[in-house]
Amino acid sequence: MAGSMVTRTGDWMDLVALNWAVLQMTDSPFYLGLVNACRLVPVFLLSIPAGVLADRFDRRKLLLMIQTGMMLLTFCLAYVIESQQLFGLFFIIVTLRAVLAAMDSPIRNAFFPCLVPVSSLTSAIAINTTAIHLSRMMGPALAGILLGFLELDVLFYCNAWGTLAVIFSLLLLRSVPLQEKIMPKKVQAPIREASEYVKSTPAVQSLLLLAIVPMVFGFPYTTMLPLFARDLLQLGSEGVGLLLSVSSAGALLGSLYLSAGREMKEVGKVLIYSILGFGLSLLLFIIVDSVMVAAFALFLAGLTSQVYRTLSRISIQLQVPDRLRGRILSIALMDRGFIPLGALLIGAVASFAGVFWAGVWMGGGCIAATLLVVVRRPQIWRI
Repeated sequence: MAGSMVTRTGDWMDLVALNWAVLQMTDSPFYLGLVNACRLVPVFLLSIPAGVLADRFDRRKLLLMIQTGMMLLTFCLAYVIESQQLFGLFFIIVTLRAVLAAMDSPIRNAFFPCLVPVSSLTSAIAINTTAIHLSRMMGPALAGILLGFLELDVLFYCNAWGTLAVIFSLLLLRSVPLQEKIMPKKVQAPIREASEYVKSTPAVQSLLLLAIVPMVFGFPYTTMLPLFARDLLQLGSEGVGLLLSVSSAGALLGSLYLSAGREMKEVGKVLIYSILGFGLSLLLFIIVDSVMVAAFALFLAGLTSQVYRTLSRISIQLQVPDRLRGRILSIALMDRGFIPLGALLIGAVASFAGVFWAGVWMGGGCIAATLLVVVRRPQIWRI
């Protein structure tokens, strides 16, 4: 957690600096969108191959190689900015670094069971999520302060050196012995093996299907929040920042609650109730005209969405055998790619029917789609 906190805070600082660097180098919104798209596309292309690697090789060594590669590429990125090289070279380095980042997440999530016994897995995942939210709150704020008196290249150099924290923590770790062996190197069609497991396991099918619902209907609220805040609450950029902070505080509280290690019974029902609560919170945010009530609604949205997302990851971890863990988690982690699709759909509704009805579509769609999945997949209740 300590190594991850330092490195992830640097990653959020890096993201702020990266966007500023693109605007300084090109002054083009198109290139800004293109660079951020290149950060996300590798998630679809490389998530499953990364899961195969996680099931075939030592996960700690894989993470060490990936983090070392990302550190070296970040040093290269800092040098390109410092020496004012061509944007094309900058773009190539950003894309290569995104390739490694896309492979890091499935392997890192598959590594948790190598560190703790099954009885502590819930706490381990929740603690990791807590670290993510703390770094998400600190990183952008630190970047904003440091950019006031530091050059962009210095910020990238700082992030590159910060990667040593996670590398050092990985060197200190010693994995606990697993009950199952990692996938043999001679196994044929490893992706087919994972897909056949999903087809033969209704509970995992249901968890993967349910995970798409909040990604399409709910989580795009962070992308669309400036629009809702401006048109429905008459707030400016400072108000948007405040609402995002309140939402992050709710998510942090949810992570801290789960990290306490309490035994969770009837997880399937908690998953369903948390998504329904997420949708209801978004509807409350849309229909009220009080800023205080709207902030409270977003606090609840952050809380319920994080309880769902963390429990969903935990449920998949507990359902899947270790020999398939990397591949199944890589499929599960691809759900992030549905957030841009949801934002496009909500934006289209806002263009044709208005901002209010776009918000209703967001919260109502989350509720309706969840109920539909529960009707079609009643085994979720028994997880």
